[in-house]
Amino acid sequence: MGRLVAEYTKKWLSVDEQVAKLKARGVKVGDRESFRGWLRAVGYYRLTGYLYPFRESEPFLDAGRTRFRILNRYRAGTSIEQAAALIDFDRRLRMLVLEGIERIEISFRMQIGYVLGRQSAFAHTDPVNFVNSFTDAQTDTATGDTLHSKHEQWIERVKERQADSDEAFVAHFRNKYDDEMPIWALTEILELGHLGRLYSGLNNSLATEIATAYGAPSKKMMVSWISSLNYVRNVSAHHARLFNRKLVSAPARPRHDQVPLLGHLKDEESAKAVFGVYNALAVMAYLLRSIDPGSGWNTRVVELLSFFPESDCVTTAAMGIPADWAALELWRSS
Repeated sequence: MGRLVAEYTKKWLSVDEQVAKLKARGVKVGDRESFRGWLRAVGYYRLTGYLYPFRESEPFLDAGRTRFRILNRYRAGTSIEQAAALIDFDRRLRMLVLEGIERIEISFRMQIGYVLGRQSAFAHTDPVNFVNSFTDAQTDTATGDTLHSKHEQWIERVKERQADSDEAFVAHFRNKYDDEMPIWALTEILELGHLGRLYSGLNNSLATEIATAYGAPSKKMMVSWISSLNYVRNVSAHHARLFNRKLVSAPARPRHDQVPLLGHLKDEESAKAVFGVYNALAVMAYLLRSIDPGSGWNTRVVELLSFFPESDCVTTAAMGIPADWAALELWRSS
């Protein structure tokens, strides 16, 4: 039996109607003309995403358990200035995250190109460098058909990227070497997602060498970190709300004895502590200590968060940040 699908019946609203709707629900909009201009620049749907924490809620019983229902009206005193402050903070956070991930991604390109390149110029095409689960053909569970291996699928995606690239050095390999590129050149056109998939398929000796370069205790943990940072990168690159997002791909949290600087991530088990964006920020700060210890990225995170626009409804706890976090060695100048 298929699931019931509701028909969407909400009507399009003009900017003036959007202003009126927010006012009716309890939001202080201030000067109407200024707000109309701001709403045109930001958009109603984006704005209400940042206003969501300010909604009122009410308890109800569900099978004997108390749950909370989010209401359409906003708490007394909710203003557009509060939403504007969160939007500005989140923009600055995304920019800082993208800067940090840029450094990590470029370094990761180098490490993969260097370690694999030592095997051969085209080590990325040689199955001997990968685990069987990456190179073995797959089976479609629905039809029983044989599918390409993860390795073959990766190569196909990379060839598509080569074909679409307008980089001069890619054209050089395309014209002179029939599009065959050595791994140390190929990595320059790969995004973090491509690199992460390739890394996840490497045999343990090669993957461990790369993980060790970053102070990661294992290939498995490094795979988790790269996957999470790629998720955060995509959220940031698409200008989506980041600060209080639940990380769909949260980084694995090492024990104190594995990675002392990150051990505090294991100290709490609340949903925000496990899936909050702070986990990704901490992993980035840790990786950047080995990549570019003089970047000052960690201290700029501390500075930015000191200006978080806290209120009764929203605090840094929404990011999964523990108490006294800024005093941890991880966040001191390295």
